[in-house]
Amino acid sequence: MCHGSVRGREETGRSAILVLVSLSTRAVTTAVLSAAVAGAAYVGEVPTVGVIVLLVALLAIGWPDLLDAPARGGATIVVLGAGLGGAAVAWRTQGEPVLRHLPIVVAMALVLAFLAEMLRRDGRPRLVESVTGTVAGAFVAAAAAGWIATVRSVGGASLVVTAAVAIAVAAVVSALAAARGWLGALLAVAAAAVAGAAAGAVVPDVEPLTGLVAGVTGGLGVGAMRVLLERVPQVRGRRAGLAAASVPIAVGGMLVFAVGRVLLG
Repeated sequence: MCHGSVRGREETGRSAILVLVSLSTRAVTTAVLSAAVAGAAYVGEVPTVGVIVLLVALLAIGWPDLLDAPARGGATIVVLGAGLGGAAVAWRTQGEPVLRHLPIVVAMALVLAFLAEMLRRDGRPRLVESVTGTVAGAFVAAAAAGWIATVRSVGGASLVVTAAVAIAVAAVVSALAAARGWLGALLAVAAAAVAGAAAGAVVPDVEPLTGLVAGVTGGLGVGAMRVLLERVPQVRGRRAGLAAASVPIAVGGMLVFAVGRVLLG
């Protein structure tokens, strides 16, 4: 019994180490992707589109693994199509509102999600779970178009840099050993707020208050994912980890776009 207890403690310790490494890897990946978004926005529209396409691809590849979806091929295609379609309309649409065609992309993704289920030949187990997971992934992927739309707005590139820096800082803070549960989420939001305000004071066309709001918005996404995925075993997989690291940035795109519309006009 003594040996069994020792072995159990050792296995628990190894499991905790694996989880910690996984969290750190996801945090680093999120920070790197955020830095790539910031750098691309500083250069121009085309590099930003390229980074968002990469982000959407990472999300689509890992989304079925993250949710343990029964129909993985169909889910990947739908999520990828929604993300690429959203990026395309955000980039090529002329005039305002720049995202006026995005609802069409989302609607087409919904149709494709149901079509993918109809084409399944495995008896369609876990049908509702599969459809809802695919639709959720399509919405997340389409939200990444907000980064492109923001870059195309007046003063938007500076806002993208500010928000992306804040998300990167929040991701790093969320990986700390002390940042667990709700405490970790609050620390991530606080760090993102400070980083956003500091970046807003440095970059042109963005006030510190605007940077603070953008930072809080981005930090909320990172903190929410930290709490939501903390105990999901599938997140330890490589592809699932890439998707988990991409989600806060993808969702942050639409949130930052909304902040820009309200505070920058």
